[in-house]
Amino acid sequence: MSHPVRLAINGATGRMGHALLQLVKGDARFALVVATCSSGSPVLGQRVYAGEDELRYTHGWPEPGTLDVVIDFSGPAGLAEALTYCESNGVALVTGTTGLDLTFAQRLTASAQRIALLRAANFSLGVAVLTRLLRQAAAALPNWDLDIVEAHHNRKADAPSGTALALGEAAAAARGTSLAESAVYSREGLVGPREHGTIGFAVVRGGDIVGEHEALLMGEGERIELVHRATDRSIFARGALEAAHWISGRAAGDYDLDTLLSERAGH
Repeated sequence: MSHPVRLAINGATGRMGHALLQLVKGDARFALVVATCSSGSPVLGQRVYAGEDELRYTHGWPEPGTLDVVIDFSGPAGLAEALTYCESNGVALVTGTTGLDLTFAQRLTASAQRIALLRAANFSLGVAVLTRLLRQAAAALPNWDLDIVEAHHNRKADAPSGTALALGEAAAAARGTSLAESAVYSREGLVGPREHGTIGFAVVRGGDIVGEHEALLMGEGERIELVHRATDRSIFARGALEAAHWISGRAAGDYDLDTLLSERAGH
């Protein structure tokens, strides 16, 4: 692409939005055109970068032909507005918004027939590589026991993490099953011997841990440990920007980070 990717950040006042704003500011690959916030936000109408330019937080969308890609980390309602705009104007969409119901997920799948769409629950490229490696290992070693251990800060409310569950789903699919059939989420008391083919989960919560995920594949006399540790939350914003740059100008389709990695690897 000859010109910088013309970018909108939807949900720019959230944690991910803020990280994206800081990173895109110094990235010559992008020209930030729009930074959206909710209609009731106290920063609505204020400058995005204090004293530097006229870019201001908005709750609206620009004229057709203004954008190449929208990065969305808003919420179901904000994503719905962004999706409508992208569909109407042929703009690519990268979204990490979670908590979507089945109907909305089906709408996204249908939208991928009209626009280039890339969605992920975790935009860490390292986690994407971990997922790929686990998928390969689980398929190659179908009779080995598999547990997934994850650790996060003491403020995280859900367990296991969405990333841990996604890793489990990838491993289960590689073995021709699903988490609904194979997951074990707790072990306490006299639970008896491990049932063959199960995928176990263990959870750690404490301190300020950004995020750690470990997959243990355990055989007779040997084991494999696949580990990813996040030390800076900006990795998720960096991954989203990589995805936005990669997807700009692509044909309509339902893409994911594994597609990006496959292209980089040359296959």
